Amino acid sequence: MRLDKFLKVSRLIKRRPVAKEVADKGRIKINGKIAKSSSDVKFGDLIEIRFGNKIVEVSVLELKEFTRKEDADKMYKILSETRITAETEL
Repeated sequence: MRLDKFLKVSRLIKRRPVAKEVADKGRIKINGKIAKSSSDVKFGDLIEIRFGNKIVEVSVLELKEFTRKEDADKMYKILSETRITAETEL
């Protein structure tokens, strides 16, 4: 499944164009490598997403084409959420 579609379906990012933009700016890594929006996501992959001043790391548990809002969080497991500051980036 494409990265941008996974992010939308799992509701980690609410809209697919936003997911594409974030990925194409180099703010998402899959298994430690910078990923494009068209990158393939597989079961067990580790995805790291940088949202402004926060980095969220998740593990992929399920791949579904469609999901209900209540079941979306079952597609991934949050491994860590880290707040970053200007000093942390350096």
